[in-house]
Amino acid sequence: MNEAQTQAGADYGSQFRGQVSDEVLITVKNLKMHFPITEGIIVPRKVADVKAVDGVDFYIRKGETLGLVGESGCGKTTTGRCILRLETPTAGEILYDGKDICQLNNKDLIDVRKKIQVIFQDPYSSLNPRMKIGEIIGEPLRVHGIITDEAKRRERIGYLLGRCGLHPDFADRYPHEMSGGQRQRVGIARALAMEPEFIICDEAVSALDVSIQAQVINLLEELREEFNLTYLFISHDLSVVRHICHRVAVMYLGHMVELADCDELFDHPLHPYSQALLAAVPIPDPDLEKTRAHTIIKGEIPSPINPPSGCVFHPRCPLAVDSCSQNIPDFREVRPGHWVACTEV
Repeated sequence: MNEAQTQAGADYGSQFRGQVSDEVLITVKNLKMHFPITEGIIVPRKVADVKAVDGVDFYIRKGETLGLVGESGCGKTTTGRCILRLETPTAGEILYDGKDICQLNNKDLIDVRKKIQVIFQDPYSSLNPRMKIGEIIGEPLRVHGIITDEAKRRERIGYLLGRCGLHPDFADRYPHEMSGGQRQRVGIARALAMEPEFIICDEAVSALDVSIQAQVINLLEELREEFNLTYLFISHDLSVVRHICHRVAVMYLGHMVELADCDELFDHPLHPYSQALLAAVPIPDPDLEKTRAHTIIKGEIPSPINPPSGCVFHPRCPLAVDSCSQNIPDFREVRPGHWVACTEV
């Protein structure tokens, strides 16, 4: 990014970013998630794999918000679903509180899921239309036996609704009687019901109007500080990511290509793919927009069924050399806290 871009975004970020603990909460090691493709009905036979996630490494500290960005289909949501164990990873480790989530039995997994929650992308399809809001928020409390008394459970539901900016009387409404922003607040209240430590926000604001996005983002940050929450924030919107994230990880075709502190990544992106992503973000200043350089990536995203050999980005990379098509680049630390998977950096 040039100096004009840097100056334009310098004061947009970290007003909410507080202190982060040095203690690591989640560690992901060599995570792989391959979905088999089969043919035949009576006797299905595997013919290939969709390599949605193919060897991802990162960690998240307590109290931190880690942004996970990349194009559609790069493996962001699949990574989050693996951490939730909604998908059983093909290989790798996901360490939470010293336990490998991938190896837990159903009983131990239930205990872990009380502390790991998710806010889904679509507030219209993530809520059961046949249940009232109070039932939706109170169901995890009832199922897990956290609050068995009906009156106390309703009191807790009212508190959660109020804390998320909704009147307690909303507990008697159905989802179709609420707007998209109100439904997403219900989704946040449901995630908070179990008093979690870690919440995965999977495109949590992408389906909302811009004005409502700002309200929900501010709410998420207030809740993080108040309840000492840790977030994995999956998003396409880089301006939102810069606003609330402490560190940002960039994925491409199932691989992690860059990871750094938020301001460091936005001001000094090193990987060609990260540079192209940031160059695609418009600046709300016509004069600055005219003067900045635009990086254009040629070609189409390869299929995860048959990814390129070597560096998966090399067919579209402006810096690629012959060895890039043969050797998989190491994910290495080129600056303190700044990791990149590129041999030409």
